[in-house]
Amino acid sequence: MMPKLTLVGAGPGDGELITLKGIRALQQADVILYDDLANYTLLEFAPERALKIYVGKRAGKASFSQEEINELIVRFAQEYGHVVRLKGGDPFVFGRGYEELAYTRQYGIQTEVISGVSSSIAAPASQGIPVTSRGVSESFWVITGTTRNGELSEDLHLAAQSKATVVVLMGMRKLNEICAIFCEAGRGHLPMAIVQNGTRADEQCVIGQVWSIPQLAAEQGVGAPAVLVIGEVVSLHPAYLAECMRSSFGVVEF
Repeated sequence: MMPKLTLVGAGPGDGELITLKGIRALQQADVILYDDLANYTLLEFAPERALKIYVGKRAGKASFSQEEINELIVRFAQEYGHVVRLKGGDPFVFGRGYEELAYTRQYGIQTEVISGVSSSIAAPASQGIPVTSRGVSESFWVITGTTRNGELSEDLHLAAQSKATVVVLMGMRKLNEICAIFCEAGRGHLPMAIVQNGTRADEQCVIGQVWSIPQLAAEQGVGAPAVLVIGEVVSLHPAYLAECMRSSFGVVEF
């Protein structure tokens, strides 16, 4: 029994968006530690004998600490063999995957990383919104909505001055503050979308402009988990023009 950790990106939510290599890792697992955002149907690929343990973390809910998860990985690898850490999206995109990898390596345990489809690209794409498009956007930022100390990333102030598409993950709790940054930078007119539960059957999408999005999100009851997309590429969504026409009768003119 050779202890091993495999970090597997489960993809953005749709269970069919995991890679073939990720499925093969699940089929060879002795233990699976899975996250809140990983589609539970993926556990069906694991052997019946494999331990399947939920270690999800979600703001406002009781959960394992990162330190506890790190320790579980090592303990189960040493006791059972192959541990698959199934993480939503891609394990290296705000997934704290590297922390788990580095901790495990300290114990001489073999490690492997299997990338996953990131929600930063897949959630907008599920709504037909490209993060880049020729003549519209030639680059994109992916920024966390909440840093380690619970504050907004300073990069948002820089991003608000850029012509790039800005994708914010884990930003719903600070939606008003994020929109205010763009408005203060004179970019309140930028097209913006919120995609909740991207690629899942219960996906919801709110389309508007930065200045109007907080109100629209409240009216439509959209919440986390969600991806925020800010930039001209959102104007390619079929609903964007209709929303602009509706909003043009309000206080703000475009």
